[in-house]
Amino acid sequence: MQGNQRLNLSGERFSVEYSLFGSRADVDQLAAAIIVEDTVEFPYELLPDGEIKDQVVGKIEEITPVGQDHYHVIISYAIEITAFTIAQFLNVVMGNISLMPGIRVERIHLFPTLATRFSGPRFGRAGVRELLGVPTRPLFCTALKPMGLSYKELADMGYQVARGGIDLIKDDHGISNQAFSQFKERISRNQEAVERANHETGRKSIFLPNITGRADELLENAHYARQIGCRGLMVLPAHTGWDAVRMLAEDDSLDLPIMIHPSFSGCYVVSPTAGFSTYAWFGQIARLAGADMSIFINFGSRFANTREDCLAVVAGTSVSMGKIKPAFPVAGGGITMQTIPEMKKVYDNDMIYLMGGGLHKAGPDLVENCQRLLSSFEA
Repeated sequence: MQGNQRLNLSGERFSVEYSLFGSRADVDQLAAAIIVEDTVEFPYELLPDGEIKDQVVGKIEEITPVGQDHYHVIISYAIEITAFTIAQFLNVVMGNISLMPGIRVERIHLFPTLATRFSGPRFGRAGVRELLGVPTRPLFCTALKPMGLSYKELADMGYQVARGGIDLIKDDHGISNQAFSQFKERISRNQEAVERANHETGRKSIFLPNITGRADELLENAHYARQIGCRGLMVLPAHTGWDAVRMLAEDDSLDLPIMIHPSFSGCYVVSPTAGFSTYAWFGQIARLAGADMSIFINFGSRFANTREDCLAVVAGTSVSMGKIKPAFPVAGGGITMQTIPEMKKVYDNDMIYLMGGGLHKAGPDLVENCQRLLSSFEA
């Protein structure tokens, strides 16, 4: 093999910090596999001398022990091999090596030139606040559910929570386009209900329909939502793929903020020794793809996230990534009126609190429950 073609690489590299697990000998072997497997996927000893071996193959920059059989390994990659797309970027960061045990992505260090090739969130934290007219306090979100309610019942719920002052009112992630809850009729009624409440209160609450469905209907759903007046969208990226989020975020004819839901993400983030950290998945990658708001599972819920996991998401949504805007972290899962005081101690004001069942459990008057929630922060 001659390898005479000039690749004209810039020499600029980004790096990924991995957790690798096992003995030092195991980790050395894993690191050697990573630099080849997710780049050239070819026997290293057969590679020609020159750019392929020197630049295309990943480079092990640092191996640091952090615990018993646990090492942090930093590997750098040529920025050009990402093709500057979210799909190929992830193929480099965690492609074939995702099939190997004992490898977890902790965080990504973008070279500035690479960061400029991703648009990131269209609105970000500041833009979402401007849409809602809420400059400082935390934002509040709820979901219209349960599945099986009639169109009228869901719309009535949307009207009540908007009357109560909830900022962001989303479809439940499991309500899609079922025969008993068809997408166009449901979201039209929900949008009308929220608009009616806004007219009465003077607030700017936003309804975010779940547009997730068939791949060939995603843009149609999004544009229909915009056509009827929706001022935001929700999508499930672990089902649709991250590039679907990028497509929606970059669509100038949509020009809507995007909230992402973590359904199906557990297989990527729950293992402490595989997949991705919450910092990388719900923070950095969500922003690269263009999410303005990233839902994660709050600590103290029926799920397994720790306080540290949650604070890692918050950090990942705001860490400097060149021109890419910070996204809003959205804490959801098990939040109640009783847990709000603890949440206030843990998080700052640049948060969205997603309270679903907790709003209904707080008492029979849904409007009053929402107002109590807001007053607990506005005071």
